Amino acid sequence: MEANEELKQWSAALKEVRLPRWEELPELELYMDQVITLIDRYLSPIIEPEKHHLLSSAMVNNYVKHKLVPPPLKKRYNKNHLAYLIAITLIKQVLTITDIKELIVMQLAIDEPKQAYNNFCQIQEESLRYVAGLVLAEENDPTLVRQSDYRYLAVENAAASFASKLLVEKIIELEKTDD
Repeated sequence: MEANEELKQWSAALKEVRLPRWEELPELELYMDQVITLIDRYLSPIIEPEKHHLLSSAMVNNYVKHKLVPPPLKKRYNKNHLAYLIAITLIKQVLTITDIKELIVMQLAIDEPKQAYNNFCQIQEESLRYVAGLVLAEENDPTLVRQSDYRYLAVENAAASFASKLLVEKIIELEKTDD
C-alpha cells in the first residue's frame, strides 16, 4: 500500500477514536493485570503498543510512589485510578512525570476529578481530529500550509509539538511561582 494511502487510512481511523468517559469506566474494582489490559484496550488505537510500552505494573507502582495516582485500596483500582492512568499514559508521550504531576494538580484546582478527566478526553479527541484533518483535508484548502508531500506535515507538526510543549512547561512554571 502506498504511504500516502496508508496515512489517509490511519487518519480516518484517528478521527473516530473515542476515549471512555468517567461514566463509562468500570464500577468494579480491578486488580493490576486487569487495569493494564483495560488501559491497553482503550489506548492501543492511539498509541501503537509495538512502538511504545503503554503501561506496566512497574509504571503504575512508580506513579503511585510519586503520588501521581492515589494508592490502590487492598491492591484494587477503581475508576478514579483508571482515569488518572489513561491521562498519564497519553501525556507521558510528551511531558516528564514531574510536569504531568503539576498539570494534574493544576487541573484538580479548577475541576473535580470526573470533570477534569472528561474535559481531558474531549480535548484529546479534538486534537486527534485536528491532526487527522491535516491529512484528510482537500489539497486546495488555502488554510493549510502544506505541500502535496506529507513529509512536510511531519516537519510542521514536529515543530508545533515542540512549541506546544514549551507553552505547557511555561504555564506550569508560572503556576508554581503563583503558589
